[in-house]
Amino acid sequence: MEERQSNKAGGVGGVVLLFLVGFVGALVVGWWVFPQLLFSQKTQPILFSHKVHAEQGLDCESCHTFSETGQFLGLPSTASCAECHPDETGGATDAEKEIDKFVKDYAKPGIEVPWLVYQYQPDNVFFSHAAHTGFECTTCHPDVANMDSPPPYHENRLSGYSKQTMKMWECERCHAQMGASNACYVCHK
Repeated sequence: MEERQSNKAGGVGGVVLLFLVGFVGALVVGWWVFPQLLFSQKTQPILFSHKVHAEQGLDCESCHTFSETGQFLGLPSTASCAECHPDETGGATDAEKEIDKFVKDYAKPGIEVPWLVYQYQPDNVFFSHAAHTGFECTTCHPDVANMDSPPPYHENRLSGYSKQTMKMWECERCHAQMGASNACYVCHK
């Protein structure tokens, strides 16, 4: 009789141990392995320092432009960057080497820099910066003005979008907090 109860207790312990091992394994796969498989990490073609440009007195709107409706018109063109950086510096610092790379690889041949856009929205989303005046850029965007190099870019292998792309729940939460409408037609056209 004692042997039967001992086997029963050992069986329950084995099931609990098996459950715990499976649970920990699922957590590891879900929190670490799957994101590693889902996202690829890329680097920007130029290690652009927003901090250096901010220290020169440039604000976000100096380079990032918007239409009258507030839609983002894109990143600065190579030509607009070449207005301040027309020639190679021949310098030894990392920043000067990046300027030289920009001039040699993009400005002189007139090729647009293939920047990776962190918060590019899907085509079915209409976002107007004009409707969001009064907010600092860093309310929704990373504080790149204090960064010497761009943050890592994580691209979703399935969708092609950046991991940093604003999520609908973030917009909905802000709209709810500010008393703005969360109706579909407000953001989806």
